[in-house]
Amino acid sequence: MHLIKYDVEFTRRHFMETVAKGAIGAGVFMPLWDAIGKYNGDVQAAYPEELLSIEKYTKGRLKPGDVIDASNVDEFKELITPIDYLEIKEGRVVDIIESPTDINQLNPAAFLKATDANRGKAMFDEKGNVRVKGTTDPWIGGIPFPDPKTAQEVICCHALSWGRHDTLGYAIDDDEVSADGNTNYHYNLYWAEVQATSRITLDPKPYMDPTKTRYNTALYTAPTDVAGTSYLSVWNYDQTQFPDFHGFIPAFKRIRRFPTNQRFEPMAPGSTAYLSDAWLVGDPYMTWGNFKIIKKQPMLQGPVGNWAYKDPNWMLPKVGGKSGKKYMRYQFSLVPEVFVLEEEPTGYPRSPYSKKWVYFDARTMLPLCQIMFDRRGQMWKQWQNVYDIYYREDGEKFYEKTGEPVWGWVALHCHDVQSGANGNWNSLRQIEGGYKTVYNEPNLYEQYCTIQAIQQLGA
Repeated sequence: MHLIKYDVEFTRRHFMETVAKGAIGAGVFMPLWDAIGKYNGDVQAAYPEELLSIEKYTKGRLKPGDVIDASNVDEFKELITPIDYLEIKEGRVVDIIESPTDINQLNPAAFLKATDANRGKAMFDEKGNVRVKGTTDPWIGGIPFPDPKTAQEVICCHALSWGRHDTLGYAIDDDEVSADGNTNYHYNLYWAEVQATSRITLDPKPYMDPTKTRYNTALYTAPTDVAGTSYLSVWNYDQTQFPDFHGFIPAFKRIRRFPTNQRFEPMAPGSTAYLSDAWLVGDPYMTWGNFKIIKKQPMLQGPVGNWAYKDPNWMLPKVGGKSGKKYMRYQFSLVPEVFVLEEEPTGYPRSPYSKKWVYFDARTMLPLCQIMFDRRGQMWKQWQNVYDIYYREDGEKFYEKTGEPVWGWVALHCHDVQSGANGNWNSLRQIEGGYKTVYNEPNLYEQYCTIQAIQQLGA
């Protein structure tokens, strides 16, 4: 007989008490990154075993290999988001897998090494920007605050390096579907990111340009009526400043400079996604405000296990809705500690959002999901990312140029629960035109992230 030493009520009380005291932290028995450093990346010493196993947490009612569907979702409602619950009730299905205890399954190896090497070196300047302690230098790489004490420390951990690689390019298939799950619009796009600061792998490092955070381009490649349309955001390092926002519209054959509030418009006709939604921290973090942690809890989400490596082009299976294709079928595992952060668009008086809840994995400060509220305070949209390590002992292995197995983003849902429309974005091996998913390729800046580049790509 297995005696549960620390039950569900113990962890619930612990999380409620720490939030009430404002002592956020990460880890239950010891600071999480103390455990990671001491036990070679293993998080087990930081958490009771009931938070590391869905079978133990639920006393056997749910275990790896099971599914959550409409028949049993009420039983596990507290472990998912309110919008997950609504989706599963209408036919979405999620598969349950084992929770990893090795942090190296949850982020790129180089990013984790930089986090450990630079732990304790970050501070905020008078504006709220992250600096290296004792200097005015921008951040040098990894998670700046792996042991966060405030909500602002939580959000900036992801804002400074979305994809957690120096460069990346995602070849994306985007199906925009109706409430019934029928495809209204189908797009291919290429998403390129280049870090200007916090660089840890490619030269020059740690800075390509210390005045910038990143360069980011979204290029639509199909269908033909939008092919060549692109958006280029050049992010200042100063997080109180709005990005420079340029676009190329093939119909006009010219570059256009977009106003900041255009970040809150659909990226393409019929799309549920705004550029402001990207990576769940889609705007400079100091252009939002009133940050607070409203809850800490264990949750079922998708930080690992979602790479569809058995499909030749990494296409995830679909499920739900009248069509049976409204949602991608995700793999969920128990995340032992999630910070639910609330923020408001203080820098955007015309924002259609009144606030957001962003769900961060405390192990990596990686956002897993966000819920956006309309100006009336009603739930409007949910953006949910899933990730994976691109390596299978018994299957395909996808390596970076550094020789490490790739870790990366796999897919997202952007679900408008008021209209029922849903966007399914799936990172593929390759999309039409020869665009391939790549990590730490040194030439992405020149190829995608300049005004000259997007003009040539559009032409």
